[in-house]
Amino acid sequence: MQLILEKRAQASGLMNLLSPVLAILLTVIMGGLIFAAMGKPPLTALYLYFIDPLTSWWSIEEVLVKAGPLILIGVGLAVCFKANVWNIGAEGQFTAGALMGAIIPVLWGEWQSPFALVAMLFLGALGGALFAFIPAWLKTRFGVNEILTSLMLVYIAQLLLDWMVRGPWNDPHGYNFPKSASFEGWHLLPMWGDGRMHLGLVVSLVAALVLFWVMRHTLKGFEVNVVGSAPRAGAFAGFSQTKMVWFCFALSGGLAGLAGLIEVAGPVGQLQPNISPNYGFTAIIVAFLGRLNPIGVIFAGLLLAISYIGGEGVQIELGISDKTTQVFQGMLLFFILMCDTLILYRLKWISTQSSQQAIGDPS
Repeated sequence: MQLILEKRAQASGLMNLLSPVLAILLTVIMGGLIFAAMGKPPLTALYLYFIDPLTSWWSIEEVLVKAGPLILIGVGLAVCFKANVWNIGAEGQFTAGALMGAIIPVLWGEWQSPFALVAMLFLGALGGALFAFIPAWLKTRFGVNEILTSLMLVYIAQLLLDWMVRGPWNDPHGYNFPKSASFEGWHLLPMWGDGRMHLGLVVSLVAALVLFWVMRHTLKGFEVNVVGSAPRAGAFAGFSQTKMVWFCFALSGGLAGLAGLIEVAGPVGQLQPNISPNYGFTAIIVAFLGRLNPIGVIFAGLLLAISYIGGEGVQIELGISDKTTQVFQGMLLFFILMCDTLILYRLKWISTQSSQQAIGDPS
């Protein structure tokens, strides 16, 4: 007997909607079993992980702060993946945007004006887009797999950031710690209240709403859907696959770079070796959990932001490793992909003889 995946005649629309809910439920169940195997009370751990971050205004603010970059990167990746363009290097584009946008506060710190902040935001988006053009060019010019090139460029960007803050951009008054000079004045995003809430969340929500409108009501949105779902039909309609690759990398890279600049001009306030808790990689989960829909990405971004704050709470209260967050995020991605696969395919047992006949084996 052999277990195979058989394509369904028609995918269930209801299960397509319920798939994220089922993936979350399976993640919670598996997470509880993992906590129990570690000798920790599973109900207490799950409460700390998913509910406790929503029980105080301070923790809610922190959830919103972390949701901002996840949403901003996630909506760009959602458009990418919808077009079957696989940008896996948003983490590197996030870093590149932070570096390029930081040119103004690091090299022209005396320029204090609202236009300085606007220029930083523009340079951040430009830096992310330019860095994303590298895998786009390799894809369209030489046919190189964009998954590999975009992923490998992440480490180049991170090493470049590490070298810059330890070398040319090291704070001369920072006692040789690996960081740039702190951003001040108009080089920081406006903050609200006593917490760390800032303008970045508004930018993220606006970007999601704009892309939702673009995908539903414009020719470009129609083109993305057609090229992604039926490439041959798109070619007959005159839609260029090459232009689509460039567009998707420019959009997703620009938004990731903008998120990077917002992070260093907001919560971080300077350049340092670690400016991201893997936002670029987590945003991949956000895009899929949000069903590649910008509105869905908003809710998925909030959920994954809760996982960051909940992971910190579990680490403090129960003494569990900070890698717990990554385990939960990895399980969530696995169950999302598993559920999506079973929506399109069914498991079927067939005899070995039947499988040989199916492939034309004369024996």
